[in-house]
Amino acid sequence: MPNPKASKALKSPLDAHIDALRAKNVSVTPDASAQHLHNGIDTSLPPADLHGSYVNNRPLPTEGIADRRAFIIGSGIAGLSAAFFLIRDGHMPAENIVFLEEQPVEGGSLDGSGNAEEGYLVRGGREMEMTYQNFWDVFSEIPALELPKPFTVLDEYRIVNDADKNSSKARLLEKQGQVKDFSTMGLTRLQQLEIVKLLLARKEDLDDVTVEEWFSEGFLNSNFYMFWRTMFAFQNWHSVLEMKLYMHRFLHLMDGLNDMTSLVFPKYNQYDSFVRPLMGWLKDQGVHTEYGTIVKNLEMVTRAGSRTVTGIQCQSEEGEKTLQVSETDLVFVTTGSMTEDTAYGDDDTAPELIDKDRAESGSGWQLWRNLAEQSEVFGRPDKFCGNIPRSTWESVTLTCKPSPLMDKLKELSVNDPYSGFTATGGIVTFTDSAWLMSFTCNRQPHFPDQPDDVIVLWVYALLMDKPGDYVPKPMPECTGAEILAEMCYHLGLLDHLDEILAATKTRIALMPYITAQFMPRAQGDRPQVVPEGCTNLAFMGQFVETHNDVVFTLESSVRTARIGVYSLLNIAKQVPDIYPGQYDIRRLLQATRTLNNDEPFPGEGLLQWILGGTYFQHILPRDPDGSAGGKPQPGLFEQQLQAVRGLLEDNHTLDDAKGWLQSALGKFRDRL
Repeated sequence: MPNPKASKALKSPLDAHIDALRAKNVSVTPDASAQHLHNGIDTSLPPADLHGSYVNNRPLPTEGIADRRAFIIGSGIAGLSAAFFLIRDGHMPAENIVFLEEQPVEGGSLDGSGNAEEGYLVRGGREMEMTYQNFWDVFSEIPALELPKPFTVLDEYRIVNDADKNSSKARLLEKQGQVKDFSTMGLTRLQQLEIVKLLLARKEDLDDVTVEEWFSEGFLNSNFYMFWRTMFAFQNWHSVLEMKLYMHRFLHLMDGLNDMTSLVFPKYNQYDSFVRPLMGWLKDQGVHTEYGTIVKNLEMVTRAGSRTVTGIQCQSEEGEKTLQVSETDLVFVTTGSMTEDTAYGDDDTAPELIDKDRAESGSGWQLWRNLAEQSEVFGRPDKFCGNIPRSTWESVTLTCKPSPLMDKLKELSVNDPYSGFTATGGIVTFTDSAWLMSFTCNRQPHFPDQPDDVIVLWVYALLMDKPGDYVPKPMPECTGAEILAEMCYHLGLLDHLDEILAATKTRIALMPYITAQFMPRAQGDRPQVVPEGCTNLAFMGQFVETHNDVVFTLESSVRTARIGVYSLLNIAKQVPDIYPGQYDIRRLLQATRTLNNDEPFPGEGLLQWILGGTYFQHILPRDPDGSAGGKPQPGLFEQQLQAVRGLLEDNHTLDDAKGWLQSALGKFRDRL
């Protein structure tokens, strides 16, 4: 670890360049979507979305860093990552960092608790993929959970996923346990155009627009949207802007959306896999934590448009106090919370939701509200937490001993769930469920102390206001036993219900803000990571603004923490923009083929005719039979010409295309 007191003592032949770098104005958050990629004298820094070893350099320490302190409010993955970047890239002494955590345990929404006797509990999980540049940067340096030094969490993760490719053999179910065809997206040409139109739309034109306002009813009933909404937990009334950002962010994964081959998963639940090793490393470095501490508000002084935090108003078992903050100290705040005010239930008890107009005093939402009352630069929290019925869903963790439910699980899994390898490979959705219920079985054991004969399943549903198909009441009114009965109905296991109930423990989590981050929003609703004028305050988590990244991912939490650290410490290093898969012609062509139901898309025949047999043949999508792409298909060019003629003869399609073109031309004329 570099000596933080060496910031002025760096004497080397590089002194002239070090001075020049410190004088350079470096944009911490470059925006790839606002730049033209090129080489020139004006591009001394790497491209905005460059990923790889070149952008993993160690930055120089900030002068005076040894005498500065950092207060981190919230010890979720964002807060933990902020501490990591303060130590590694900011060169701040770890003993100068303190967490102020409301709960008795760190981790925030990345929880994992319980035991085999009383039942395990995880409120939720996050699908993960390989291009989380900031997240994997952190865990490439955190010691492994089970392997000896010098192995890291990333090393362990790679061993598990490289040896055990993720996939699903039963992504969609219907008719009480029958596998439904999930091989294609099921989109018509017009519905494909709706996606293209969204991809081409400007972000600023989508303020407060919902998914159902943008897409047709036919699109909302397609296989594609069923994959999408159940995998990411989107509702029809959620933000179409966020859906657009997701499409750009994960375009390179489109051809693995249906069978989950685009995903990677940890060996255990995410608390044990990530929070435990990261917090263990931070404590070893010397970071302090004050548990049971509620932060109510921040005291600030304003001078000529600048805002500086001077005090942190707290409440703990010892009473109320105000922590004094100097101008050189740093404050990091996790705004809002997806899992705040969670209501719990079990086999015999339905959860009782805290349904108030305002969140509890001193909570994460109330802190954000108090800050927003001080200035509009801190955003509008009520846009996200002000409509509980539209931001709620419920999850259930099942702790299962052998029963007919486990026998059915084996039928639906890629491998035997007891083998330690991929089981369902992600969520399995009952498409004809009134609750739109899904379940998943991750690699087992899901907890390090889990007995060999126990399997942990996770169940969730999106629609909270409808009676079930077997249990005639909405899911939030049900006990765990009733929810399990509804699941058994959709699996065709009612004849074995008593045996399954006797072998299964249920733990319920009803979360009023679990999709608050998806609520329709407009510019200014979310604050910047470092709000305008703030000198020592940064926001982190799922409710802050970034150029192109999405919410509801581990990566977005880590990204916002990293931006905050680099910005407040004036670190001359960029946080790479999202992975540039959306600009990769190979990914674009493959995604186009996938959205066209794995059939050659219009114009593909022409591309085959031009590129077939050349060096660039490999950029074409794989052929429908799964073989390498680019081999000319006899007659395809002529078939597609005929298809284009047929498309133009379809008056409905032609009228829609004309309307879209006229609208685009109208907007162009308005700009002139």
